[in-house]
Amino acid sequence: MDISIRAYAPEDREAVVGLALRAWEPVHASMEKVLGTEIYALTVGDWRRTQTRDVQADLDAEETRAWVAVTDRIAGFATVKLDHKESTGELHMLAVDPDQQERGVGAALIRFAEEYMRAEGMKAALISTGGDPGHAPARAAYESAGYTGLPVVNYFKAL
Repeated sequence: MDISIRAYAPEDREAVVGLALRAWEPVHASMEKVLGTEIYALTVGDWRRTQTRDVQADLDAEETRAWVAVTDRIAGFATVKLDHKESTGELHMLAVDPDQQERGVGAALIRFAEEYMRAEGMKAALISTGGDPGHAPARAAYESAGYTGLPVVNYFKAL
């Protein structure tokens, strides 16, 4: 499959938000299962609304760079934030449409983001993801790309 990566353009917005919601739906189902419905509702709420807002904010932020991966259509996207003071680049968002997963789209976006970070003088790259079962595919992709995980545990309790 041919994968090309290009800069995000405003006309890509609907496709990017749609694929992000499709890609992250099983992740949110997993998070709800792990946290329980009460805590999930208290901490996440309407995930589609907040995820749409967060993706759009990343796409619109002046300090963030965004790209789309294109096969026969927009198959995925990535956003990167740079911290020049710390010489660290963060692959802030990465999503691949579920029907395009396991075809190299995510790996191509990761490589592209890393090349951008290197060209901008970054010395380290950061990617964050969840430890729940729904995030297992993301962890596998990052580990395959050579990233080392640093376990962090967040505890939640309904008050």
